Amino acid sequence: MPDTAPALRLKSHAGRGTLAAAVLASGMVFLDTTVVNVALPRLGAELGASVAGLQWTVNGYLLTLAAFVLLGGALGDRFGRRRIFLLGVVWFTAASVLCGLALRTDWLVAARFLQGAGGALLTPGSLSLLQASFHPDDRGKVIGAWSGLSGVSTALGPFIGGWLIDALSWRWIFFLNLPLAVLVVLAALRWVPESRDESASRSRGGRRRFDVAGALLGAVALAGVTYALVDAPGRGISSPAVLVSALVAVLAALAFVLVERRRGETAMLPTGLFGSRLFSVLNVFTVLVYAALGGFTFFFAVYLQNVVGWSALLTGLALLPMTVLLLVGSPKAGALSAKIGPRLPLAVGPVLAAVGLLMLREVDAGASYWRQVLPGVVLFGAGLTLVVAPLTASVLAAVADRFAGVASGFNNAASRVGGLLAVAALPLLVGLSGTGYEQPAELTAAYRGALLWCAGLLVAGAVIAALLVRRPNRRPPPAQPCHSMPVSTPDDSAARDR
Repeated sequence: MPDTAPALRLKSHAGRGTLAAAVLASGMVFLDTTVVNVALPRLGAELGASVAGLQWTVNGYLLTLAAFVLLGGALGDRFGRRRIFLLGVVWFTAASVLCGLALRTDWLVAARFLQGAGGALLTPGSLSLLQASFHPDDRGKVIGAWSGLSGVSTALGPFIGGWLIDALSWRWIFFLNLPLAVLVVLAALRWVPESRDESASRSRGGRRRFDVAGALLGAVALAGVTYALVDAPGRGISSPAVLVSALVAVLAALAFVLVERRRGETAMLPTGLFGSRLFSVLNVFTVLVYAALGGFTFFFAVYLQNVVGWSALLTGLALLPMTVLLLVGSPKAGALSAKIGPRLPLAVGPVLAAVGLLMLREVDAGASYWRQVLPGVVLFGAGLTLVVAPLTASVLAAVADRFAGVASGFNNAASRVGGLLAVAALPLLVGLSGTGYEQPAELTAAYRGALLWCAGLLVAGAVIAALLVRRPNRRPPPAQPCHSMPVSTPDDSAARDR
């Protein structure tokens, strides 16, 4: 038996306590991911942040989370899932407090890097704890409950965060994690059983060694390209710092590929996965769609407050219909995809979302939510709803079952990389820099240009899906719980098949 956890039942106190710990921990990550974009105008004004500072506030978190989430899952498998989960909760919360106490932009950005690293330890544990701890007869119910309750926290996040920003300060979206973390730690210590994959403790042989080199090289590559894109508007594309960081990114990416190829199936990312053309195509599609999503949400939150004149609370609620559509419609989209294949949903969904963005591009100062914002949000949400579940199921079906965890984890990392690159590149492409986000005319031009780019990315994804996506040759495994796409939520399945 690789897993040594006792079999909990959902109706027991320990079962309900374990579920509560996983849901609350996931809720912390979801809340911070959702609300930070809403807080950008306020924290930017208070800290005197430039556009680059706002970019790094978002991307610092995404970078470390994307780079280390697979490694975090492997640590849990080897050293104990509850132990690493608790370490992640404490780490994430300490970094959150540092974010809330930040007096300068560089302080906040550094704390966000730390927060992402803590999230990489916490995130894989949320679902893997449930998978390893509960009796097989209860796992489906437990995972469904976790998915639904996590979706509720996703929907409530913008409302709670926006209210905190308006009533108190942007700092409280980070301080809120402290009482939540206390509840998680108490519940985990009281009810969550320890579990580990005993075969992962082997120090020699097998495929259980940590791919630390791969994780570090991936992080360096992402950091290099992000720095080059973010710094280019201020220093110039030909500046030594930009060129050096771009060169470092290229070299690190090449080294990453060589290291992963050499390690074979012991690698963090076995390169043999890309022998599946469908897997490769779906991940390119993922980067494009999530880049559009990340770029849109970054600009939209700032634009609604600094140009349209809305409060943080109203801004946080603006995208709520999209979240509701995703929560309600994703299971139906998954069923449709299973019946007719993924190509049509993955081709039509991005086109609908692109039309929604083109409608939202015309929102101007003093806009009416019901006439100018809601129709575009609904269309954008409907398009994304057609994408999420079919994409998840198709990625899992594109590779052998034994690689389901790492394939799902890589696809989740690809989604984060897409958002990271969009937030880094779009301000450069639309000419927004310095404190331009505080100037309505300059921000309006940048916002409309950015949404045009985002719509183009979605159309490119639709073309790729229409031409290259086919029904998987084998029956897909049961789809992992889908979380709300706007928060780019983590997929914990990466922890289970290492």
